[in-house]
Amino acid sequence: MSKDKKFLTCDGNQAAAHVSYMFSEVAAIYPITPSSTMAEYVDEWAAAGRKNIFGETVMVQEMQSEGGAAGAVHGSLQAGALTTTYTASQGLLLMIPNMYKIAGEMLPTVFHVSARTIASHALSIFGDHQDVMSVRQTGFAMLAEGSVQEVMDLAGVAHLSTIKSSIPFVNFFDGFRTSHEIQKIEMLEQDDLAPLLDRDALAKFRSRALTPQAPVARGMAENGDVFFQHREACNRHYEAVPEIVEEYMAKISEITGREYHLFNYYGAEDADRVIIAMGSVTQAAQEAIDHMLAQGEKVGLVSVHLYRPFSVKHLMAAIPATAKRIAVLDRTKEPGATGEPLYLDVKEAFYGKENAPLIVGGRYGLASKDTTPAMIIGVFENLALPMPKDHFTVGIIDDVTFTSLPPKAEMALGGASIYEAKFYGLGADGTVGANKNSVKIIGENTDKYCQAYFAYDSKKSGGFTCSHLRFGDEPIRSTYLVNTPNFVACHVQAYLHMYDVTRGLRDGGTFLLNTIWEGHELAENLPNKVKRYFAEHNITVYYINATKIAQEIGLGNRTNTILQSAFFRITEVIPVDLAVEQMKKFIVKSYGKKGQDVVDKNFAAVDRGGEYHRLDVDPAWAQLPDDEVKANNDPEFINRIVRPINAQDGDLLKVSDFEAIPDGTWQQGTARYEKRGVAAFVPEWLEENCIQCNKCAYVCPHAAIRPFVLDQAEMAAAPFGEDTTIPAIGKTFTGMRFIQSVDVLDCLGCSNCVDVCPGKKGVKALEMKPLETQLDKQAEWDYCAEKVASKAHLVDVQQTVKNSQFATPMFEFSGACSGCGETPYVKLISQLFGDHEMVANATGCSSIYSGSVPSTPYCTDEKGHGPAWANSLFEDFAEFGLGMKIASNKIRTRVAELMTKMTECDKCSDEMKALASQWLENRESAGVTREVYEKLVPMCEACGCDTCKALLELQGFIVARSQWIIAGDGAAYDIGFGGLDHVLASGENVNVIVLDTEVYSNTGGQASKATPVGAIAKFAAAGKRVRKKDLGLIASTYGYVYCAQIAMGADNAQTLKAIREAEAYDGPSIIIAYSPCINHGLRAGMGHSQAEEARAVECGYWHLWRYNPSLELEGKNPFTLDSKEPDWDKFEDFLKGEVRYSSVLKQYPAEAGELFAAAKANAMWRYNNYRRLAQQQWGVDPDVK
Repeated sequence: MSKDKKFLTCDGNQAAAHVSYMFSEVAAIYPITPSSTMAEYVDEWAAAGRKNIFGETVMVQEMQSEGGAAGAVHGSLQAGALTTTYTASQGLLLMIPNMYKIAGEMLPTVFHVSARTIASHALSIFGDHQDVMSVRQTGFAMLAEGSVQEVMDLAGVAHLSTIKSSIPFVNFFDGFRTSHEIQKIEMLEQDDLAPLLDRDALAKFRSRALTPQAPVARGMAENGDVFFQHREACNRHYEAVPEIVEEYMAKISEITGREYHLFNYYGAEDADRVIIAMGSVTQAAQEAIDHMLAQGEKVGLVSVHLYRPFSVKHLMAAIPATAKRIAVLDRTKEPGATGEPLYLDVKEAFYGKENAPLIVGGRYGLASKDTTPAMIIGVFENLALPMPKDHFTVGIIDDVTFTSLPPKAEMALGGASIYEAKFYGLGADGTVGANKNSVKIIGENTDKYCQAYFAYDSKKSGGFTCSHLRFGDEPIRSTYLVNTPNFVACHVQAYLHMYDVTRGLRDGGTFLLNTIWEGHELAENLPNKVKRYFAEHNITVYYINATKIAQEIGLGNRTNTILQSAFFRITEVIPVDLAVEQMKKFIVKSYGKKGQDVVDKNFAAVDRGGEYHRLDVDPAWAQLPDDEVKANNDPEFINRIVRPINAQDGDLLKVSDFEAIPDGTWQQGTARYEKRGVAAFVPEWLEENCIQCNKCAYVCPHAAIRPFVLDQAEMAAAPFGEDTTIPAIGKTFTGMRFIQSVDVLDCLGCSNCVDVCPGKKGVKALEMKPLETQLDKQAEWDYCAEKVASKAHLVDVQQTVKNSQFATPMFEFSGACSGCGETPYVKLISQLFGDHEMVANATGCSSIYSGSVPSTPYCTDEKGHGPAWANSLFEDFAEFGLGMKIASNKIRTRVAELMTKMTECDKCSDEMKALASQWLENRESAGVTREVYEKLVPMCEACGCDTCKALLELQGFIVARSQWIIAGDGAAYDIGFGGLDHVLASGENVNVIVLDTEVYSNTGGQASKATPVGAIAKFAAAGKRVRKKDLGLIASTYGYVYCAQIAMGADNAQTLKAIREAEAYDGPSIIIAYSPCINHGLRAGMGHSQAEEARAVECGYWHLWRYNPSLELEGKNPFTLDSKEPDWDKFEDFLKGEVRYSSVLKQYPAEAGELFAAAKANAMWRYNNYRRLAQQQWGVDPDVK
């Protein structure tokens, strides 16, 4: 008999965390997308005092890596505590060695996995089964779920079964599609599951714990005489697992009323065609089967739950005896294998069976590729063919090896009661957060079922988001994107021209646009394609200027609450008064810790959500012609590959489009073609107030404002007059004109440039203006960027901040957040050394904004030279960079040998010999070796001797390289610290820059060893209790590593000097760069991130220093403290200016004072230590009195 229903609106990660908390005493964790939020929930619940089945809070321990987390799990289990972890992808792979040990030692645990793609030709954070299939050999049992409800129901089965069987479990579900899909589900509570716990089995586990009171040894070494037979001794335990799991599934079925088995069958009892699959695709498949059954087709589905141990007996019992043909779907790819894993398991199950059905296999859904009911119908149609295609692919067009099934038109099969909505937003504008609240409001205040899923591009805040919401009277099984919405909201006006925002909008549907235009002006500015769709499909159109309203309220660019309110008022999916009441309730919950002022502003936003208007749709619009396609001279790669992906049409690209780049190689400099125009406000240059300091360009996170110096010819050809320029300052610029130009379409409107501008006589030379008032300035930028030659050769770009900005950035328009504190450093390095720069980038924020298809911000100079960039993994970034360096050293040694031969070659000219000698004398000088390269290569081509031919094969190594290794604090302080330490200790000439945000920025703001005491971060929900690691000072103890700590906004010149010195130093260097992050919650906003750096140094929170071993050789103190004496009275005010600290006051007032005092004491202790180092006497014998 099923229990009374209690509903919860949550995602799959929350469901798994909810159940795992009940059975866990210890959780050893490490963040990785998309599993991180499971551990975050556990940490938050523990901090809030939630009790598990044993009446205690869970002990949460963040480790330095997934390998470390697995080791801690192993140790904790051996010591007798029920221990859990949460992971995915590469993280799960790092746990494999310990998984073998845990399984071999028969320790009960559950690893909850949001299954995710493994990086191969490219990294992807999205979901498939590549990771879990990589651990199927470890000895862990493997349990799969296909929906949020199944996660809630079956996660407990994994915990109960592992305790009873002593076999560890991987409990997995699809990353993002299930882990991040929000559903209204029936909730299991502790009282439901506690009685099912086998207390005798638990006592047996406890009794096996290591203890000095009854000592035993585990983890022994064995030789070949006994290892084999000892390994086979576990067989009976594995044979017992299927029945144990089946027994617990029966008990869960009794509690919930939902029937579960190891293999669940759905469909016709007499089906002749059957699909076998596991994961979220099984839900979409059920919709397809319902549609086909209604048409008289005999089809069915077997959903796999227990994948390991694989029970052939239970599989056979689930498959109808009438099945003649079976398609097995795998969400993974194993190149070179005879088939994917589940397919091979099913084939093996039928091996030798009489009248066995025809079995074919296919791949689907890699990296969360959508798999819809229409595609599933295509799989069934393939099975109906006289000779079904085997080893097929679903949902793509393979026009190279022709594996793909024919595409089918999409159809709405979710059910007649389902209402579908799509919301197009901008990352960090609050659209996603508002929609999460909306679906919870509907779920918690109506009898309707609801679902929400969120799609993103790879950019940070400022990127594309699309929220997919469904509501209905029945449980929702549509585990795919909304393709046929009833309602579409476009929150970004620029998207009308960038994306097909009306695609699939149903006849009679509703469209809401956030726009600055009104009435007739709006109609004039809408694209013809959009207007035609409105007219042809009888769309009701509303518009609202939420951007203006947000500015009036004081919410900046946060239009989310206004537009959420408009949605509820227009659709009336629930009564408006109830919606307003609930929105305000969620505002208090979401923003209460940020202060009453933020709450009040969002209340006002709710109230003003009714200020929308209806646009009259002219029936004549149905006859409008297509919009004029603007011709361009852009590269074919941009038009054929990059633009479709940017337009969210990447699904339409074919395999042949990538046939030339199977290794994942991507062209540099594609970001400049985006021109998104998504900023609401951009800077306008007021030339009369400009002193040409170039600070604005120096700090710009996206290289969207730059100084240009024009000679007379360039000025004469310019599309603007001299009145928009000023005379360039500097002897080398005599007779030239200066302009500070803004790329308004690539600017993200952070306003840091305005904030740092000193102006003239207190009046700034930059002012933020609405984007639409500055669009005519784009022609100015286009001319300067394309036609005005760099004047960097006229100055020493490494000498001053001003001069550095005359060097063209080779890092531009990245996908980083508006106001990002990291990218100004990356951009500056590219300006100083870009034409000979090699970059090894750790996985993290910096790798995502530096190299996410299709956007590549690294670019080249006018000669085609620029940074060569690559990313390996999170944990091996330093070793990866060292590998690049030693390879370069090795091959350049060969170049040196050839240069030596050239000096002795009777076929090479004297001029060539002189150049070879010049190279040999200056082989590490980028400037000299570049000069030699440009002169020598043409001569070698003309000479043609054996030495020249050999040298031409290695010509890419003639120019000296500047090896940079870029990492965040998570990589450098934690997971990659061991490798980083080894690389620095190697003595090789590599340059490391650590972009220190003091949290794991890329995975959502979890604590790292860079997080200071007192800061709230994920995994430090009550404030961090131990001090920050001093990574720079640790490195300095080697004595031969150049070290520096910098903050651009605090001291522009010190930043430039440290980077210049680090690169010039002939040995390893490391720079720790303070980088304010959106995760810090700056109360002043990210438009003041540079000012935040200045405040951090001024109050003593951050310190500036350099350690240069070269000075020691001169008998000088190598340590220089660049910070001035801090104003310690400002320290606490600085902390209160960031939500990561101020929220401690709100949530934990009793501890806040103690934590703040500890933070200040630690900062003072660190500063005094630096001061002592700076005051040391060098060149003096300490024994001489």
